[in-house]
Amino acid sequence: MKTEKFDFYSPVNLKSYNLDKTMRYQLDILGSLDFFTRRHSENVANLTCRICEYFHFNKNFTIYCTISAYLHDIGKLYIPSKILNKPDKLTDEEFEVMKTHTTKGYEMCMKDLHLRPYAIVALDHHEALNGSGYPNGITKIPMEAQIVRVADEYDAIVTKRQYKTHVNISETLKELIKDAQPDPKFVALDYLSQNSKVGKINKRVLKVLFKVVIDDIQYEIACLYDYLDYLKENIKRLELICKYADKMESAKTDKKKLYYKEGMKMLFQADENFDNFRQVYEDYQNALHIRSDRVQKLYNEIKIIKKLEV
Repeated sequence: MKTEKFDFYSPVNLKSYNLDKTMRYQLDILGSLDFFTRRHSENVANLTCRICEYFHFNKNFTIYCTISAYLHDIGKLYIPSKILNKPDKLTDEEFEVMKTHTTKGYEMCMKDLHLRPYAIVALDHHEALNGSGYPNGITKIPMEAQIVRVADEYDAIVTKRQYKTHVNISETLKELIKDAQPDPKFVALDYLSQNSKVGKINKRVLKVLFKVVIDDIQYEIACLYDYLDYLKENIKRLELICKYADKMESAKTDKKKLYYKEGMKMLFQADENFDNFRQVYEDYQNALHIRSDRVQKLYNEIKIIKKLEV
């Protein structure tokens, strides 16, 4: 049985923006990061690019945002690995060190003419619209940093929960919705501030992320349908093998037995034989049931997401 192929993030046609040429230098820098941070940066760039497409931003701004997203965590080069890769919750002291990746990333970009245009996102991608973010607690945040923050937070949750499918992904989006709502504590402290009416992240960006996630769910469904076709085709083949096996057992002559045996041989695929074909048949049927069930759950997930309110 072939392996089901599915990437959690739907492929995006970045080549249409000529990013390979534009980003050669930036990606060399990104290659210095550890594998998990690099993969996270690629995911955030993927999401950022597609969010920009939904906003219908012009090509140059989309490229700028996408490259900024690739480089948003570049300051983590200066974070000790024992903190960066710690599996448990960080202590308050360790978190303070982790937070410095924003300023260190900004400083690194400002020192390099090739990276300087992307410095602001490295600095501001953890800032919040209600002033509760870091490193500077600002409320006027560039749009590119607001987009990267939403993409960054989403991918961080997805990675932490080790999603292999979009089933129940709406729970992650519900968590992000909380960050888009006003912070009651902040309102109580500064109720006169206009910014107190705004949550941590941009609601418009979050709504667009919903559309991107639905695209990804539909992509997963399409991948599953391809795999279902493969399973059905093989189940049909194995049903014929089982039919030949039954006829071989009931055949009256050796000639007939040999005829059906040879027919079975012709239908066998890699690693299939007379001893295991019925188990293989059962495995294909179970796989078909599991994937068919997942398709229905994914369709339900789309319905849930469309009903979510930000």
